[in-house]
Amino acid sequence: MLALGLFGSPRKKGNTSFLLNAFLDEISKQGIQTQTIDVCEMKIEPCRGCGYCEKHGYCVIDDDDMRPVIYPLLRKADIIIAATPIFFYSATAQLKALIDRSQALWARRYKCNLLDPFSKYRRGFLLALGATKGKNLFDGVQLTAKYFFDAVNASYEGSLTYRHIENSGDMKAHPTLHEDVKNAASQLIDPLHNRKRILFACVGNTCRSQMSGAFAQLLFGDKVDVITGGSRPEKEINPVMEEVMQEKGIDMAFRKPQSINDAIEKTSPDWIITMGCGDQCPYVPGAKMEDWAIPDPAGKPIEFMRQIRDEIEQKVRTLIPDKIK
Repeated sequence: MLALGLFGSPRKKGNTSFLLNAFLDEISKQGIQTQTIDVCEMKIEPCRGCGYCEKHGYCVIDDDDMRPVIYPLLRKADIIIAATPIFFYSATAQLKALIDRSQALWARRYKCNLLDPFSKYRRGFLLALGATKGKNLFDGVQLTAKYFFDAVNASYEGSLTYRHIENSGDMKAHPTLHEDVKNAASQLIDPLHNRKRILFACVGNTCRSQMSGAFAQLLFGDKVDVITGGSRPEKEINPVMEEVMQEKGIDMAFRKPQSINDAIEKTSPDWIITMGCGDQCPYVPGAKMEDWAIPDPAGKPIEFMRQIRDEIEQKVRTLIPDKIK
């Protein structure tokens, strides 16, 4: 499971940084992997408002960090935490640029009618602080966060907000911070914390394991923490696989192949389901193993890819429930 922090402040070691780090530290204590995107250090071009994504499902801008880095992490994350100081009753310009560019993910869902397999279970949370005590200080950023999390297929699970935070160290000295963070983090992760971890492994991590993982997320995401990997991972997922999954209304965009070792580096699966990775499939003490004899569809006609897709879906529907009881 991955908790992704979006750090939106231009101040590197200020109050927002302290708040986000405290929140992620509390999550990591529960054995959950965390990662932070320092938004101000990323190359993010502002949205052009051109409507390209609503017609094609992809942003027309393809030479910044959104497509290769940020979209894949937003899709990989189980939990997304946006952290920002208040700038004129909203998020910082840097974080707002990322939020605006999430229109491409919104378009894939609402214009292309494609379903992110984990959309029913991904959770979003807002951390915000401001220097004034105004009654309406957080109204704007909370509304923005709600629509942002909807765009990235995450439910809005609430916020921690703090007024009158202006000077260095104010957040660290806040009397309720520790208890606030502990309670909020627990409520955020508890629904996903005790899921069975299943690794789907094949050779390239471009077809079979990706489809298996997507069906498992879609059908049993509240009970299964899905990991996928390949013994010899390719650079990109198979476009024919992506096409046949779209025929089922399932969105596989922005998924990235990875090695089996990388997949299990920070987590230990309860089950390992292999599909052709042979002797290079891992041995993990305590993990149960099962092999699905599914032929590799790479390089085969689209009709063959469809057959493999349907076979995998059937196996996931019938075999996974016994593993998560």
